[in-house]
Amino acid sequence: MDLNVIWFILIAVLFTGYFVLEGFDLGVGILLPFVARTDLRRRVVINTIGPHWDGNEVWLITAGGAMFAAFPHWYATVFSGFYLPLFLILIGLILRGAALEFRSKDEAPLWRSIWDWAIFAGSLIPALLWGVAFADFILGVPVNAAMTIEGGFIDLVQPLALLGGVVSLLIIMLHGAVFLSLKTTEPLAADARRWAARLWLPALIALALFVGLTLTLTDVVAGLQVPPVVVIGLAVAAVVALLVAGLFILRRRDGRAFIALVATILLAVATIFVALFPRVLVSNLDPAFSLTIANAASSPATLKIMSIVALILVPVVLAYQGWSYWIFRRRVLEKSDGLHY
Repeated sequence: MDLNVIWFILIAVLFTGYFVLEGFDLGVGILLPFVARTDLRRRVVINTIGPHWDGNEVWLITAGGAMFAAFPHWYATVFSGFYLPLFLILIGLILRGAALEFRSKDEAPLWRSIWDWAIFAGSLIPALLWGVAFADFILGVPVNAAMTIEGGFIDLVQPLALLGGVVSLLIIMLHGAVFLSLKTTEPLAADARRWAARLWLPALIALALFVGLTLTLTDVVAGLQVPPVVVIGLAVAAVVALLVAGLFILRRRDGRAFIALVATILLAVATIFVALFPRVLVSNLDPAFSLTIANAASSPATLKIMSIVALILVPVVLAYQGWSYWIFRRRVLEKSDGLHY
């Protein structure tokens, strides 16, 4: 296994970590105005992600940095061709971060309501657009021989890519609802379970529809560089994992439902990256124009230096995040005199 393959796998792992950890953060932010009606309960909801949301975003920063250093042509093509959606994602993340920090600076109801809806919008935009972007990666975009994307934003908004955005939005909301049921007490936990029960079936239908339409109405399978049975198996396993998550939700097994949702996200992201390999961005103009781990990569010397740095720093990041989740592992309790862990 050469360094190009190793860094492709590492970037896949970083994005997987981001969607698993930041997924419930975004889901909690989207549900904030609906699952909690009083100011105290909204503070409880925000405090469930308060110790983690900024640390979870490190996974995205690291994934972007790894793309830039390991596969600069991939980074340049994506960040130029997907400029508008990525700019909107960045604005959403900035808005959400600012809202989480500024909400508690004033007790005025209007002030807090404005920032609550800012948290909602700043969570909704990335949850939707990440699904559109990753669906475009495997469906193909108009990449030409010069490794640039022709056309504009409208060329990226394919019907199936939009469906991919709906899938990511629903699964992220479901992930957030189940996380809230684990991190809060009654009656807020019961409200979170009701939202999870409402979201589960639409998410399952949307995911199954996206998988079915992608496999039957596109040439994704024909362009695979790995045995099609592997990709089809991973995609079907993701649907099954979401089905299992729904069964646990209906039985009020919150912990098992959360694990099944994590498995769903792991399998979904694995499906995308396995379907891409050894490509990193598919061209729908000509398969020869697709970016691969060979033509988009940095020099071998750069990859060697990066590998040494990653071996030193990645375990530190993992240890810190594991420690923070352990410290704040208890439920956030809603009491008349404030919040308690």
